[in-house]
Amino acid sequence: MTTARIAGGCYLVTFLTGSMSLFVSGRLGFATNLIAAISYVAVTVLFYGLFKPVNRNLSLVAAAVSLLGCAMAALKLFDLAPFQVHPLVFFGVYCLLIGYLILRSTFLPRALGVLMAFGGLGWLTFLSPSFAGGLSPYNMLPGILGEGCLTLWLLLRGVDERRWMEQASPAGSA
Repeated sequence: MTTARIAGGCYLVTFLTGSMSLFVSGRLGFATNLIAAISYVAVTVLFYGLFKPVNRNLSLVAAAVSLLGCAMAALKLFDLAPFQVHPLVFFGVYCLLIGYLILRSTFLPRALGVLMAFGGLGWLTFLSPSFAGGLSPYNMLPGILGEGCLTLWLLLRGVDERRWMEQASPAGSA
């Protein structure tokens, strides 16, 4: 399915630019952060469509949480964030929800759902800056593992299109 592979490509761009932004500053750092946020918006929109057959409402909630995280990340770049919650907290909740949707799906391996949920727990350590700082960089590993494995799977394998179609059909979503 093309949508899954495009989502994987956008996820890869998010990874590359997000990682690059950790090592560069100034205009280049700003630009890479902005590209990462825009790419994650694309991942979010594509994932909404991909997981809508599993559970439309939960996929919508996941998308809303992710978009809120993207907005917070972008606002933080401009020093306009209305409150001081690290954007990774939103992505932690998002990864937990996507992990659950993967577990409930029939078109992706369940192991990816477990890895995404594990990744979400790692991102949730950013609820407490001091706790996250004490665990750094190890608290980043679950998210990198979970989201990285899903990215690679989507790029290399995509989804089981037949099973996605079955789950998307009116009989499959009932």
